[in-house]
Amino acid sequence: MFKIVKKRELTPVTKLFVVEAPMVAKKALPGQFVIVRVTESGERIPLTIADYDAGAGTVTIVVQEVGKTSRLLGALPEGDRILDFVGPLGKPAPLIDRGLVVLVGGGFGVAPIYPIAKALKAKGVKVVSIIGARTKDLLILEEEMRGVSDELLVATDDGSKGHKGFVTDVLKQLIDEGRKIDQVIAIGPMVMMRAVARTTEPYKLKTLVSVDPIMVDGTGMCGACRLTVGGEVKFACVDGPIFDAHKVDFDEAVRRGRMYLPEQELAVKRMESSCAGGGCTCGGGH
Repeated sequence: MFKIVKKRELTPVTKLFVVEAPMVAKKALPGQFVIVRVTESGERIPLTIADYDAGAGTVTIVVQEVGKTSRLLGALPEGDRILDFVGPLGKPAPLIDRGLVVLVGGGFGVAPIYPIAKALKAKGVKVVSIIGARTKDLLILEEEMRGVSDELLVATDDGSKGHKGFVTDVLKQLIDEGRKIDQVIAIGPMVMMRAVARTTEPYKLKTLVSVDPIMVDGTGMCGACRLTVGGEVKFACVDGPIFDAHKVDFDEAVRRGRMYLPEQELAVKRMESSCAGGGCTCGGGH
């Protein structure tokens, strides 16, 4: 059992948890993930590590409440415990030692971008971060990202904060300004990462993306995160989750990411029906 030592609401559907997991914290690196299980009979879900502190023995995760299990996890209060918290899993992000890196975080993807920015800054690499969301109320970890970036740029679809438009608009502006960018790393919704890849490819600008949105089991055994990278079959969880953006077959990855939407919606409806009938099993006293 892993104690939740701190819980913070980032948006109405996005929660940050600092979890007591010393063995995971000791080995964690930017870009890796953990597998979490809330109840004995529940599913296992992969969550990218949003921060870690080996000294304190804690790992930070950010949970967006979309499906049944993420809602159950989001309902747990500070001081409660998570049944399973396994990791770190996956290969860490390949970080350069010098130059300029542009980090692009879309929506929920800002969370896994944070430890990458933090590690790059510690190396002395110049970091320009672009974070975005549909509206300002859905922006997360803005101040944290500002603290680990040489420059922070914000974009919102509706223009409620920063640039009105997409993160790719801001990225294109940086490229057009003639900045000498050595690497771009983008994490967020699959369609956003595809747009970033299409933006940088004409310039042959080295770009990495994390295809963690399609992971399910996290060990390579279920095959749900199978995708094509450079014409070869890869598994996001064991071969990645970070890959060369210009080699990823994003059309295939987008389709794969939508495979289990009907089952996800059915599970949520059943949970809501159970709660409405007084038999709620949301955990954490909810």
